[in-house]
Amino acid sequence: MKKIILFALAALILGACQESLEDKCARECVEFTKRKCPSAVAQEMVIDSMTFDRATHTIQHYYKLSGVSDRADAFPKDEARKLLKNELKNTTQVMTYKEAGYNFRYIYYSEKNPQTVYLDILLTEKDYQ
Repeated sequence: MKKIILFALAALILGACQESLEDKCARECVEFTKRKCPSAVAQEMVIDSMTFDRATHTIQHYYKLSGVSDRADAFPKDEARKLLKNELKNTTQVMTYKEAGYNFRYIYYSEKNPQTVYLDILLTEKDYQ
């Protein structure tokens, strides 16, 4: 009887330590932002932060554009969407989140005027399956 109680108690304790996928995603976004942001991803493009919206299961990437890229016509939306869609389909780094049907949002804004958003692209499960 003692063994059963100890086993049940151990199972409860270990079960309580399990992190939900949502908690893991939120934590990883915060850690990524703290460790790697801001970071240049291309000339005149910096990843500024990454966040997670629990309500919509959306991982959001924020990019700041500068120099000659800091203008509305620098990246045609259709081409950018196609490129991001292709990249997301082929990446394995977020496989867990793709398998869970999470959304991925990419927001590109101006360095000169941070309120100006040039691109706001949302990719859903139908885009990367």
